[in-house]
Amino acid sequence: MIARVRAGDAQAYAVLVRAYTGIALRAAAAFGAGADAEDVVQSAFFKAYRALDHFTPGASFRPWLLRIVMNETRNTLRSAGRLRSAAGREAALAEAEPLIPESADPAVAALLQERRTLLLAALDRLSTEQRLVVTYRYLLEMDEAETAEALGWPRGTVKSRLNRALKKLSKLLPPPDGNRTSDEGASGSGSARNTKGAERHAR
Repeated sequence: MIARVRAGDAQAYAVLVRAYTGIALRAAAAFGAGADAEDVVQSAFFKAYRALDHFTPGASFRPWLLRIVMNETRNTLRSAGRLRSAAGREAALAEAEPLIPESADPAVAALLQERRTLLLAALDRLSTEQRLVVTYRYLLEMDEAETAEALGWPRGTVKSRLNRALKKLSKLLPPPDGNRTSDEGASGSGSARNTKGAERHAR
């Protein structure tokens, strides 16, 4: 498809835009664009189009595009002189993602919403690098290779920073069952359980 765009087929780029607008909006919202998410994505697609000559043939388009979305979000926030709070990101993500089906169990829906609110608040307490790697890996559901490509980091760096982020989240988030035993913080198995719990919250 990208080869067709480079060959002058404008309609081919329209196909790419339609295919990736959803994930681009989710990314912009997760990075803090808020009400500016649509403008950010529109600008990102325009810049991606102009930069297609620099796209590596055979590479994955999604992480390349989302890296542009991330940079465009940063530029927008910097020019506006503001940062989005967790509450603002939550509202933007809710608009960018499908609503919970009406058929869903209300109790389950409420629990999922509560976990999501807790997760976004906890993300605000991570370092920028940790927040980015969790956002790419879990909120945007990208695999390790795509996350590394999007962030421009070696895969080993993604692994180490993700591991540190999950450990910190495990201390900030309540365990999924709502119970924390007194010896979890002192034992290796407790730490592992907490990390797994953080992963479940992120997912």
